[in-house]
Amino acid sequence: MPAPEPFTDIHCHLLPGLDDGPQDLATALAMARLAARDGTRVVIVTPHQLGRYTSNRGAAIRDQTGLLQQALDEHGIPLRLLPGADVRIDDRLVALVQQGEVLSLADHGRHVLVELPHELYLPLEPLIEQLAAAGLVAILSHPERNRGILARPDVVAGLVDAGCLMQVTAGSLTGQFGRSVQGLAEVLIAGGLVQFVGSDAHATRDRAPVLRPAFDRVAAHTDYQTAIDLLCRNPALVARGQPVPAGRRRVPAKTPTWWGWRRHSAADGTLAAASGPR
Repeated sequence: MPAPEPFTDIHCHLLPGLDDGPQDLATALAMARLAARDGTRVVIVTPHQLGRYTSNRGAAIRDQTGLLQQALDEHGIPLRLLPGADVRIDDRLVALVQQGEVLSLADHGRHVLVELPHELYLPLEPLIEQLAAAGLVAILSHPERNRGILARPDVVAGLVDAGCLMQVTAGSLTGQFGRSVQGLAEVLIAGGLVQFVGSDAHATRDRAPVLRPAFDRVAAHTDYQTAIDLLCRNPALVARGQPVPAGRRRVPAKTPTWWGWRRHSAADGTLAAASGPR
């Protein structure tokens, strides 16, 4: 069944030469063609900021977004690009967003895509509170791929209750990062703890900017409306700078139970596995 609305991708490393995404314009254009062919019409480009990428400045990301949009238009690729960033948690994060040096998603000053170190979980409640005090909302990128969360998945519910929004990677739902990551992604969505599915694309093959397979999996494991909300409507709200409903949502789950997933993951030794960098 086709999606009645276009996809909006809020997490995509599409700008060439800024991070571990495409290294040249030709690859970025190839990725953009894949995204457009898959049904995506709006992409928030999210190069890494902070962490290993302190040299990525807000003005440069805005400029590069405009240059890539010009190239897409010249090549007839029907994608609209908006500037953003995938931001490693940092004590300076809130101040840098307020200064415009670190980008919010779509540069609206509302939603900030934050990333934990892949190998461990660090308590996020203080950052969520600091962002909220500044009128900002945290979106945690790929919680299902964080090793600390894989070992303690119960922390996700507390973060959602504290006002944090969750973005799962499309490839996690299709098994790209292993059974444990896939299982946790499905359980989080079935539990009503996820607001977005994004591609987190870096390339044209193993990390491609395609969302349709994930849309189909979400629809199959929950319902069609949940798939529309997570891949079309909620991301579109972020792209427009509008509020996204926070907290837990009611989802007609067809996936294993939370504790059933934990027993399965512990039994096959994959509970603490994760995807590594990128």
